[in-house]
Amino acid sequence: MASDRNDNPVLAVRGLETDFHIGRSVYHASNGVDLTIRRGECLCLVGESGSGKSVTAMSVMGLVPSPPGVIAGGRIGFKGEDLADAPDRRIRELRGGAVSHVFQDPLATLHPLFAVGDQIVEAIRAHQPLGKRAAEAKARDLLDLVRIPNAAQRMKALPHELSGGLRQRVSIAMALANDPELIIADEPTTALDVTVQAEVLRLLDTLRRERDTAVLFITHDFGVVSEIADRVAVMYAGRIVETGETAEILTRPAHPYTRMLIDCVPVMGEPERRLDAVPGRPPAVNRLPPGCAFADRCPRVQPDCREGEIPLETKRGSLEARCLHPLGPGEALAGGADPLEARP
Repeated sequence: MASDRNDNPVLAVRGLETDFHIGRSVYHASNGVDLTIRRGECLCLVGESGSGKSVTAMSVMGLVPSPPGVIAGGRIGFKGEDLADAPDRRIRELRGGAVSHVFQDPLATLHPLFAVGDQIVEAIRAHQPLGKRAAEAKARDLLDLVRIPNAAQRMKALPHELSGGLRQRVSIAMALANDPELIIADEPTTALDVTVQAEVLRLLDTLRRERDTAVLFITHDFGVVSEIADRVAVMYAGRIVETGETAEILTRPAHPYTRMLIDCVPVMGEPERRLDAVPGRPPAVNRLPPGCAFADRCPRVQPDCREGEIPLETKRGSLEARCLHPLGPGEALAGGADPLEARP
């Protein structure tokens, strides 16, 4: 079983390049991205707004609006099949079936004029040869599975009649309707309050473990990462700048950008701890500077950081980082707190 997981990833993205052509400018939203996710594993793709994480996720299933977007290069391997070259008909077969999405705002993805039960039934029957009654029974079971009380009654509810947390549970039920092998969750808890967010995260984590489903989880919040991720990939200006197992990323990151993102997260029980912010702004992805794109914001920048191409290289343990002057184990940034003392 373990060997099968290691040798046969569900998703293997290699050198993905997604560009947006606007006027005479070309914006490199995903710039040579590599990702691997195995069965039953949750990979969190983390970064600031505009880092390219959502575009990368949308590229997997051909959801990038075209024009102006175009997948300009790379391979999107789903169970050995290259989706970058797959015809639209094949992508539609997989979308909502073997690959499902959970988006940030369920009100934007659920039809406002149809009962949620009818929408789940439609998703089931689009991919499975079931009659209406059998599909309705499965839809009720799915609502029970995601712990929606009074599932039979809720089947008849319109989206606006449900709370934000219940709507997101409906979206998760719809994503699970056809037993997907990969779920792409794009900031699914951002619009929820903290208590409901924790409930939805626990639900997603439990279901993917029970069903051995691969999950690509998009977020900007390292608090969320600590709750659900097995591995983490950090994006900046369209590129992966660090990747590794969650425990190592959270406590001993190698890239200064990762360290600074983690330092932005409040720590429970430490009300007097300084809440840091990442200074400056990311560069425009149509005018990326030579060398490290993070150089202008980095407290450890050296002259060689602004030259040539900086590869993603193994630093220690599971960590790979795109950095010439990485942090040592437990090393704090200049003027910052010791990261190991600052975390519980």
